Amino acid sequence: MSGNGEAVSRRAEARSGDGSTSVLSRGVVILFAVACGAAVANVYFSQPLLVTMGHDLAMSPALVGSVVTLTHVGYGLGLFFLVPLGDVADRRRLIVAQLLLLVVALAVVAAAHTAAILLAGMAATGLLAVVTQTLVAFAASLAPPAGRGRVVGLVTSGVVIGILLARTASGLMADLAGWRSVYLASASLTTLLVLVLYRVLPRHSDAPPTTLRYGQLLRSTITLFARERLLRLRALFGLLIFAAFSTLWSSIALPLSGAPYFLSHSAIGALGLIGVAGALAATVAGRLNDRGLSRRTTGIALALLAASWLPLAFTRSSLWALVVGVILLDLAVQAVHVTNQALIYALHPDAGSRLIGGYMVFYSIGSATGALVATSLYTVAGWGAVCTLGAAFSCLGLVLWAFTRHSTPDPAGKATSCSEV
Repeated sequence: MSGNGEAVSRRAEARSGDGSTSVLSRGVVILFAVACGAAVANVYFSQPLLVTMGHDLAMSPALVGSVVTLTHVGYGLGLFFLVPLGDVADRRRLIVAQLLLLVVALAVVAAAHTAAILLAGMAATGLLAVVTQTLVAFAASLAPPAGRGRVVGLVTSGVVIGILLARTASGLMADLAGWRSVYLASASLTTLLVLVLYRVLPRHSDAPPTTLRYGQLLRSTITLFARERLLRLRALFGLLIFAAFSTLWSSIALPLSGAPYFLSHSAIGALGLIGVAGALAATVAGRLNDRGLSRRTTGIALALLAASWLPLAFTRSSLWALVVGVILLDLAVQAVHVTNQALIYALHPDAGSRLIGGYMVFYSIGSATGALVATSLYTVAGWGAVCTLGAAFSCLGLVLWAFTRHSTPDPAGKATSCSEV
């Protein structure tokens, strides 16, 4: 490890199948979490700003809507085409390079004076924001097997906070200094993170990079799904929980902006602050996974996810019911998500980037499905139908867990001496 890396992490011999591993200090793990949150927030900044962007650049409503679509399309492409590079390249250099390119993309968005430039910048921003998943894979590779769940949980808590606070922060900044200030501030923060990460991150991990060529690398991602039943199962869990998550967060503004509440956009955006409770679930779920309780954690979390839609169904008559439902839903989703990531990484640590990138493709599919169906359903059948949809996604996940909980071995069993999934 380089001298810079030694300032914040140390080497230790871990007597496990993985050999020696890098034991991270809590400060470095927090740095990973901050970097992840800052990067992924760029995908969500635009959502409260669409109307202002449209007026500023004289964009039609349909064209304004494509801002979010292109950002997520870019993110989905990045998950498949960029994240796997972490298995063949020096992750430290890859992270720094992606963040530098992200700064350029954010500057393009901030300076855009035509719709075409804005859309190109947003697509590039989404593509490069997948550095979040490269950071997660890197953190997991540096953690000892017995503490990997804890590290993944802490880093994922940064992702959770970044996603949930992005809308609130961008709305407040836009009110104070205009929508362009949001992307200028993000570019500045990202530049600072580049300087810090360049000095802090270790220059290499213990596992040597694979020698696969790029085309072989992408094909091997598909091969991993064909070969690993646990990966397919956990990817399905990811699709279903994020379909439920997106069902709520893509449509909640609709009932709150109408009778009887008529809440402002700022007030609705502040609802994301409640969801930060999910960050707690991320850290706790990681520790439970390290103790070999992944199967039980998954089952309890999926049950809570299904139950969360009962109080959410009373949103129109009680804001307190909404608060309870949001807390339960976010706790459940993050608990399953962290457990998924810790388990699939343990399958093949040398292919960690491909595993996490492939898994996150299913996350994107679930998020897009939930958003598209929920908003359309609300227009036709109202909030009750949206809650029924979210409960259906959640119950499907619980049923899937019930039928598969005894049939898949735990790849972390070597480290935890437990066979739970």
